[in-house]
Amino acid sequence: MNIPVNLFMWVLACLPIIVLLVLMIRFQWGATDAAPIGLAITVFTGIVFYKADLKVIVSEGSKGIWNALTILIIVWTAVLLYQVGNETHAFLVIRDGMRKLLPNELLLILAMGWIFESFLQGITGFGVPVAVGAPLLIGIGVKPMWAVIIPLLGQSWGNTFGTLAAAWDALGMSAGLTTGSREYLVTALWAAVFIWVWNLIIGVTICWFYGKGKAIRKGILAVALISVIQGGGELLLTQVNTTIACFVPACISLIIILMLGRLPAFRNEWNVKESQIMERKTAAQEDGEKPEGMTLVQAFVPYFLLSVIALVVLLVEPVHTFLGRIQIGFSFPETVTGYGYVNEAVESFSPLSPFTHASMFLLISSLAGMIYYRKKGWIKKGGIGRIFIRAVSMTMPSGMAIIGLVIMSKIMAGTGQTEVLANGIANVLGKVYVILSPFIGLLGSFMTGSNMSSNILFAGFQSTTANLLHVDPSIVLGAQTAGGSIGSAISPSNIILGTTTANILGSEGKVLKKIIVITVPAAVVIGVLVFALTSL
Repeated sequence: MNIPVNLFMWVLACLPIIVLLVLMIRFQWGATDAAPIGLAITVFTGIVFYKADLKVIVSEGSKGIWNALTILIIVWTAVLLYQVGNETHAFLVIRDGMRKLLPNELLLILAMGWIFESFLQGITGFGVPVAVGAPLLIGIGVKPMWAVIIPLLGQSWGNTFGTLAAAWDALGMSAGLTTGSREYLVTALWAAVFIWVWNLIIGVTICWFYGKGKAIRKGILAVALISVIQGGGELLLTQVNTTIACFVPACISLIIILMLGRLPAFRNEWNVKESQIMERKTAAQEDGEKPEGMTLVQAFVPYFLLSVIALVVLLVEPVHTFLGRIQIGFSFPETVTGYGYVNEAVESFSPLSPFTHASMFLLISSLAGMIYYRKKGWIKKGGIGRIFIRAVSMTMPSGMAIIGLVIMSKIMAGTGQTEVLANGIANVLGKVYVILSPFIGLLGSFMTGSNMSSNILFAGFQSTTANLLHVDPSIVLGAQTAGGSIGSAISPSNIILGTTTANILGSEGKVLKKIIVITVPAAVVIGVLVFALTSL
């Protein structure tokens, strides 16, 4: 790379991200309004200062549009699933049924906002836990903004080994780790250690949001137990089978949380009356709208189907192989900037396997749910049409924001701006750089909305830098993907998924402001831990 890595070029590379954060956090702009500004700055700096010609911009922009479309398919199908529950008022049944199973409201919030999202992240990912989790939390009386914040945190710890370890596989591939080798297992171990720290922070943070010190005292033992199962279980399984390292502990934690609800400490009704995240009166006013005769199991039918379909398709190898044969992708030619930054030609860029994609699981679950509820009489005449119309109308406003953000990230990467960001930090800081190694992963997830993409972008760079600094690359790579997991909680595209299904689109800045004060300190903690480990 011949791009000069100096302060001026580094600031220019930072500028789109800084502007995005300022507009969303300081001025409370929605992502739909802020994304075009960030994109315009990225294109301008790419052409004028990073010497990218129109061919580079068009090529990378086209890749961004394709990536954005695959995200939008998930958004629409997740909203469709939500609208099925909304039309039937199944969320009211879920609210009352879960309250009976878990009368302790804090345990209920942890179950619906942390543990269920972990389960969904283990099998689907791609923002589905946020899109699905937000309306479920609203259904049990959580205020819409907090119903977005909690799933964003709840799903993030599973972002490396979840989705059947897609992000982890990307890290191993990009860093040149041989599956089953000592380097592979040690890196997986360190990644799991750092993610466990983040997992525990998530549980404690949700307690704090719900009822501050009072809630932490009440729930700390439950949080510690769940964290041991999730974080500790994932750590052990990374040394056995990374594909199920997140999914299996997430399943076990679902069972454990229901068992905890039967213990003397949690089986009686308990809540923090002044909780900032709850809106109990609004939920209580809707009691009369509950569908007659619907049980809790029936209310969860679409979600049970989602889980079963995803498990069969992704875990049964013959089924996965057969359905995965069909792929849709586009070829792109090689492009080179004036500084010699090369984007290699690809025959099939980011190919979409429609029958193994999360959107297909969501679509089938939604359609099956419609058929089932229509047969039971819980969807009245005209209800199917209303479901589709509302799903389209909810999805369209978020579409432009997602497209703008993803194009921005692709152009930043394709013009060399992303690499200048990372190189600038490493060149200035020297060995102290390892403290910021989680922030590189966080930055990648923030920009692309994907820990997998973050690992593809930065794993090779992190490994090379670690070797140049004579520190253990396994520790640094573990911090990279742990940072990527943390960053998934503040990714604007993930936030949009939640605000869309929570019906508060435009509140992305408020959500980001609440979460960033958790994610940045968490990344600092992991960074300091990395520095201590590499200094031994």
